[in-house]
Amino acid sequence: MITNYEEAIAFIHGRTQFKKSPSLGRMKSLMQRLDNPQDNITMIHVAGTNGKGSTVAFLRELFIAQGLSVGTYTSPFIVKFNERISLNGRMIDDDALLSLVNIVKPTIDQMDIELADLEGGPTEFEIITAMMFVYFGMSHPVDIVVVETGLGGKYDSTNIIDPILSVITTIGLDHMKILGDTIEKIAQQKAGIIKHNRPLVVGNVTDAVFQVITEEAEKKNSHIARLGFDFKVKFEGVKSSWAEVLTYQSKELTIKQLTVPLLGMFQDENAATAIAAFEQVASIQGWAPNMKLIRQGINATTWPGRFEKVNDEPLVVLDGAHNVAAIDRIVQLLRTRFQDKEITIIFSVLADKQGEQMLKKLVTVPNAHIILTQFAGPRKVSQLNDFDITQFKNVSFQDNWKTALVQSVHSMSTDDLLLVTGSLYFISEVRRYFIE
Repeated sequence: MITNYEEAIAFIHGRTQFKKSPSLGRMKSLMQRLDNPQDNITMIHVAGTNGKGSTVAFLRELFIAQGLSVGTYTSPFIVKFNERISLNGRMIDDDALLSLVNIVKPTIDQMDIELADLEGGPTEFEIITAMMFVYFGMSHPVDIVVVETGLGGKYDSTNIIDPILSVITTIGLDHMKILGDTIEKIAQQKAGIIKHNRPLVVGNVTDAVFQVITEEAEKKNSHIARLGFDFKVKFEGVKSSWAEVLTYQSKELTIKQLTVPLLGMFQDENAATAIAAFEQVASIQGWAPNMKLIRQGINATTWPGRFEKVNDEPLVVLDGAHNVAAIDRIVQLLRTRFQDKEITIIFSVLADKQGEQMLKKLVTVPNAHIILTQFAGPRKVSQLNDFDITQFKNVSFQDNWKTALVQSVHSMSTDDLLLVTGSLYFISEVRRYFIE
């Protein structure tokens, strides 16, 4: 028996992260031995390259405003590991996490023995997912749980569920060694969450990606609601320095002058995707969406590490953009909303990401200087000092991010912007510097 929180976290992180052969068999066996608590939960399943976390956050607040109790399952964490399993926006406490580990550990120990000659027992993510199912399916029942996939969809550990609704936010090039080296192959993996006779909401995807999704949906008789077709969002302007105004429209609902407290057109799209999913759930469960409560929910949404302001003068912002598609969105936001500011970008990225391509996007921001740096990542961090930065006038290198941060802040005026980006793990580390 594990006796304290630190041992529980060490047990989780001590597990293998991946197996050679993708399969849901081990996860299904684990949950069957635990009496399949996931079958007791009403769930929404959310996949996508970018926008998953923000969409989950919007959905969480929409359901809370409706008066429902809401569980969420997300990754990675920004503040503390426990936040991956949250109830009504509050992470589970240390005692709850310790209890969950002790519930699942005997089963895991037994599977380790039985599967020793194969690929071994459950992975880290499988264990955390099982803990979440136990928490909401046995000890803390809620009205609905919004479940974010960890990686891909088809073989993701969460994909043993039968949700009332599936959501695919966006599809881009990421995790290509695992999911495939083309956008279509990645789309096929994400489309693996589509379930028989369960509706699907799709965010901002290309026609080629939508074709892949449609083919899978047709096989499973899954009705699709697509952004830009079945529901639409229109940017109306800026309400304040840190909020935008949009109009949402679907066949059943029109909401004008809706305030979104997360910046960027991509967040407007995430908000619209969440509202469309919320409408679908209301229809399935037989209650009418309340426009006032929708406004309340969207306006209450926060999501750490997504263009999050952590200091005012000078303005310091953290964003976990960790692939080319996400950096594209950040570049667009900087060019349209911060073109009148001097911008410093501190950038670090994991080695398995497209670091050089991401950098080439960032250098196109004309009023930005970029500092490449390092951090203590959970896996290998890209050696950005190996990049040929001599080809760029506005790029330098500082191996210590804290030194880069202090030097940047001291040289900035109160009107300037400092952006830290490149990895959710990186900005989590930097965020502690400001919040604590």
